[in-house]
Amino acid sequence: MRYLSVCSGIEAATVAWHPLGWQAIAFSEVDAFPSAVLAHHYPTVPNRGDMTKFQEWPDADLDVFVGGTPCQSFSVAGLRAGLDDPRGSLMFVYLAIARRYRPRWVVWENVPGVLSADDGRAFGSLLGGLAELGYGFAYRVLDAQYFGLAQRRKRVFVVGCLGDWRRAAAVLFERASLSGHPAPRREAGQVAPTVPARRSAGGGLGTDFDCDGGVIAAAVAGCLAPGAHPGGFNGQDAYNDMLIAHALKADGFDASEDGTGRGTPLVPIAFSAKDDGQGSTVDLAPTVLRQWTGIGVAHRAAVRRLTPRECERLQGFTDDYTRIPYRGKVAADGPRYKALGNSMAVPVMNWIGRRIQAVEDIR
Repeated sequence: MRYLSVCSGIEAATVAWHPLGWQAIAFSEVDAFPSAVLAHHYPTVPNRGDMTKFQEWPDADLDVFVGGTPCQSFSVAGLRAGLDDPRGSLMFVYLAIARRYRPRWVVWENVPGVLSADDGRAFGSLLGGLAELGYGFAYRVLDAQYFGLAQRRKRVFVVGCLGDWRRAAAVLFERASLSGHPAPRREAGQVAPTVPARRSAGGGLGTDFDCDGGVIAAAVAGCLAPGAHPGGFNGQDAYNDMLIAHALKADGFDASEDGTGRGTPLVPIAFSAKDDGQGSTVDLAPTVLRQWTGIGVAHRAAVRRLTPRECERLQGFTDDYTRIPYRGKVAADGPRYKALGNSMAVPVMNWIGRRIQAVEDIR
């Protein structure tokens, strides 16, 4: 399968799809640091740069077209300018590129806020545009915590298949999910405190969440140790006695959904503290428990910021994927946080890719 990626960022799609044997024919990324990451890891794949100049790009045969056009104009944490924001209108450029190359499959990703931006007109414009181009489509909100990552990260995914909505639906939906028996919700009064408190006033998780370097007072998550990334957890090493809270002020950037500090930060799913009479114990989040059966005990816990490496693990990248030579030295934390916060979750993209491949295999 040959694919074209736009708004490529640091290429979660490629990390997810190369194990499937898929081939990237080109990227399209304009920001300096993500472009440097692409050049470092994929030196033979051309980066076409500005996607609005797609008419200057060479012709190509491709099977899949993927992109997550900028989310800032649709995020509930932003100004919600929708299509009035030039970044939001890039979805129409995405459609124009699909019209030119006519791939069998299109994959588009954005924040859940796109569903309600402009009273749904923005998202409706995308779906209507796909229909006019002859694509049958399906869309679904997928949460990274259900794909082996220890963070909550909901995103809207649209999958389109040229001429057949049923094939698109077969990618995003399993029969069990259509049976009318949804998974049980939390019991009344039960909360999931990813980040429950802050020292500075205003906003909160999902709004600006600008802690100004403050600490989180309670129920923060245990840090991810070297084994705590895709590939399995390493026993007791999956948890140590440090607790983490993202200060969202690292070299001017952060690891939020849009790299501005206004979106949902990359924070591991919270642990629930219990008192066993001997000290505090913690229950790992369900996504962690599936792979790790030990019980971590926090003693003299300190609070600190997530590291870029932990953000890489929370998004499904390998350690130090973004730690590249950049402008004559090792990349600083700031651009790494921003690039990771803007990225897609690798395991989610891998799941979508595998299901597209499975549908292709039964053509």
